[in-house]
Amino acid sequence: MTNQDVVMPDIIATPAAMPGRAPPFACRGAAAAAVSVSSMRVVVSAAATAAAHVPTIRPCASWVVEAMRASSPTRTPAAATADGKKKQQHPSALGGFEQIAAAASGKHVVVFLDYDGTLSPIVSNPDMAFMSDEMRAAVRGVAEHFPAAIVTGRRVDKVQSFVGISELYYAGSHGMDIKGPSCSNEEEDAKILLQPAREFLPVINEAYKALMEKTKSTPGARVENNKFCLSVHFRCVDEKRWIPLAEQVKAVLRDYPQLKLTQGRKVLEIRPSIMWDKGKAVEFLLKSLGFDDRSDVLPVYIGDDRTDEDAFKVLRKRGQGIGIIVSKYPKETDASYSLQDTAEVMEFLVRLVQWKRRR
Repeated sequence: MTNQDVVMPDIIATPAAMPGRAPPFACRGAAAAAVSVSSMRVVVSAAATAAAHVPTIRPCASWVVEAMRASSPTRTPAAATADGKKKQQHPSALGGFEQIAAAASGKHVVVFLDYDGTLSPIVSNPDMAFMSDEMRAAVRGVAEHFPAAIVTGRRVDKVQSFVGISELYYAGSHGMDIKGPSCSNEEEDAKILLQPAREFLPVINEAYKALMEKTKSTPGARVENNKFCLSVHFRCVDEKRWIPLAEQVKAVLRDYPQLKLTQGRKVLEIRPSIMWDKGKAVEFLLKSLGFDDRSDVLPVYIGDDRTDEDAFKVLRKRGQGIGIIVSKYPKETDASYSLQDTAEVMEFLVRLVQWKRRR
């Protein structure tokens, strides 16, 4: 089996293009043509691709149900985990903003944002997860002053339509579909930078149809096709039906050993069995911006979901960067700070832009 070469088209930002900070995102063919342009080739290891062809051990339905219960935001998390380890309340990113600003001083700040539960409130219908105009203005301010990306489990075109800001990077399907800034909000205008799971599209589409058919008997269940992954939403499913729903999902996945089951906030995620997640997407984007192995960069990642922990772990492993968990309750996390809700996220982003403008 050979390595899978993934060609990343021209990158519009290089660290040398503008002193003092990473270059702003710009449109192709615009005045930013003066910015130094480089091409990069990213190699997804053979081990990662090989993992796609190894059958995944399926969790039993009871384990899945316990994970479903744990992900319910309507439940107040217990003060301690099953092994007795006390969950930690991390300091507020607003209360500790001066410390964050001090850590950012003299650094290139790169901002990564989850979408659902971070920029928009969690809602029953995922198609109605709209962000407010005030939040959009705050995110636009971030995009004007920092390299920034939305990293989400959503499909790229869906989250692009929700956010409506063309200057951002968008990493959809948990980082398996990454697109660069565009001259407009049209999906086809954005540059595809990386799609490491493209070969799985046929099997994902097959599994989507099978899941739609299998779960239609469960009231409230909703299957969302996020292109490179599938989401089975159970927010509107009566808890008494969680076990049957878990069994339905498990039964479908038996026919698709190339896919694996993971769990997010009130959602079961079906993904290709490759070694790729939001943390890998963060690493890829930092490298794309020329910040790989540099000490003068401070990535800031804000997210509320279990899937965001992969990104928090990457920042902690790097020994540089700030992870911020969005949660009202203490929880086990690799993040360093916390914010209570989307309102506090917006306040933090506004303060970050104000800090940059003062400098």
